[in-house]
Amino acid sequence: MLDEPRSGRLTAWGNALLAGLAAPDDVAQRITADDAVHRLSGLPGEPAPVGLTLGLGRLRALGATGLRLALPVAGHPLGLSGPPEFNARALAAGEAVVTVGGVFLGLVPQVHQAGPAGDLHVEVEWQCLPVRDAPPADVPSLGEAERELAEALRDATEELARLDVAGAGPAAQAALEAYRARAARGREVLAPGYPPRAVRVLELAQRVAALVGIAADGGHGAAVSASQIAARAELLRPVERTARRAQVAAYNAYVEEAERRRP
Repeated sequence: MLDEPRSGRLTAWGNALLAGLAAPDDVAQRITADDAVHRLSGLPGEPAPVGLTLGLGRLRALGATGLRLALPVAGHPLGLSGPPEFNARALAAGEAVVTVGGVFLGLVPQVHQAGPAGDLHVEVEWQCLPVRDAPPADVPSLGEAERELAEALRDATEELARLDVAGAGPAAQAALEAYRARAARGREVLAPGYPPRAVRVLELAQRVAALVGIAADGGHGAAVSASQIAARAELLRPVERTARRAQVAAYNAYVEEAERRRP
């Protein structure tokens, strides 16, 4: 995963807003990033879609005290808690945000694109749906995620290192160079209010996910046969799963910490 998921930005900066640690206009800009506009639709009490600032304020007024991230894939409903309609939409999108506190809503991004490549106009509509008041599926604590990620890296270090050899395909080499350039430019990770450990875990998880994604897209390196390619995919699959779990744990660390402090 080379880019930060939109649901991750909404989770992190939405939590900063709900905690009073960031200004509404700054939060809206951080969440929108390179997109043209973001709106929330289906909010209770709002008959039409509303902008991010009004939408997040409405969630706070409804009782939301925090936001959680979900990154589900087929066979792994990571961060979801039902009902089936919400789970299905979140699975189709590959991401979602779930409110914490006095209101039980899930937000799923629907992305609309128009224009030529390189000059896309992107609008995002966050569809609000009711969710169950239940623990999210398979989300580890931040400490558990960090340990699992370290173990997964040890198990797959050799395979990940092969991405750097000259035998890697040109597409993989180009993607790896693009990732390195992006990482070298630096960026702000997460948002105010998150513990340093969450930042560290997220940075490592994003790096691992990016490398695994490059390998899956054609960075086969020394794997010249179909059986070797299949063996690499089998080895990297649990690493990708662990990296996704770690990303969710990092984004959800704010809520985890708040729940720990609650009497």
